[in-house]
Amino acid sequence: MGAAYFEALYAADEDPWDFTTSAYERAKYDRTLAALGERRFGRGLEVGCSIGVLTTRLAERCERLLAVDVSALAAARARERLAGAPGVTVERRALPEEMPDGPFDLIVASEVLYYWDAALLVRGWRALRDALAPGGSVLAVHWRGPVRHYPQGGDAVHDAIGADAGGLVHVVSERTDEYRLDRWDRP
Repeated sequence: MGAAYFEALYAADEDPWDFTTSAYERAKYDRTLAALGERRFGRGLEVGCSIGVLTTRLAERCERLLAVDVSALAAARARERLAGAPGVTVERRALPEEMPDGPFDLIVASEVLYYWDAALLVRGWRALRDALAPGGSVLAVHWRGPVRHYPQGGDAVHDAIGADAGGLVHVVSERTDEYRLDRWDRP
């Protein structure tokens, strides 16, 4: 699903998934951070940052955080939300084509990889996986319920990336009725 799809969503609604008010999102963000343990990270990458709600929480755990989104409108709203946050940069980028240079100590893909079809997921996942620093963590979390327009569901995404771990070690796995969360570490 391309940039035009997301630009239209953000033009129609400043917060199309209710990130700022949703109890589901708050609880999922709590579990996302808990899955990282107490660790702080040097350099982080958030894929699909949207309007920056999770970004604000990830910024507390990273010395430097690059948050990216394919939507210019979403990236602008995230920049506003994070104005003055030390070490945070928000950019409009289409991944994996515009993958930033690694390595990263933390990569988070929350509710974003199922927008890629199977072929793009393979390329994108490998780009993310290969950008992970030794000792780093990559965390993916996705909705497991029915999806209307997305090319894939959350379970299919996690099954595919788990089957292509490429030397990463699967250290956290959590499934609820609503979402699936997995973390892989590079030894």
